[in-house]
Amino acid sequence: MLVHPEKPMSMNASTAHEPRALALADVIEFKWLLAGEGVRVHVERLQNDSDYARECLARADASSRETVRKLAQRLRQRLGLCSALD
Repeated sequence: MLVHPEKPMSMNASTAHEPRALALADVIEFKWLLAGEGVRVHVERLQNDSDYARECLARADASSRETVRKLAQRLRQRLGLCSALD
C-alpha cells in the first residue's frame, strides 16, 4: 500500500453502508432497552414490517423511561413511520 507523505491515512473509513449501520445500531439499542422492560423485539421484523414496527414503537412510547421514548422517536423517523402529528 502506498501512503502519500502529505496526506495522512484516515483511521475512520466510511462506507456507503454507514447510514444503514447507524440505523442498525439504534435498532439494536432499542431491542435491548425494551428487553429491559420485558418486551422482546425481533430486529429484522422491526425493519421490514411496518405494522410490527409501529406496535413496538407504541410500546416504547408508553415507557416510563425518557431514553426509550426518545430512541423510539428517532427510529420512527429513520424507518419513515412518522405520523402527521410528529
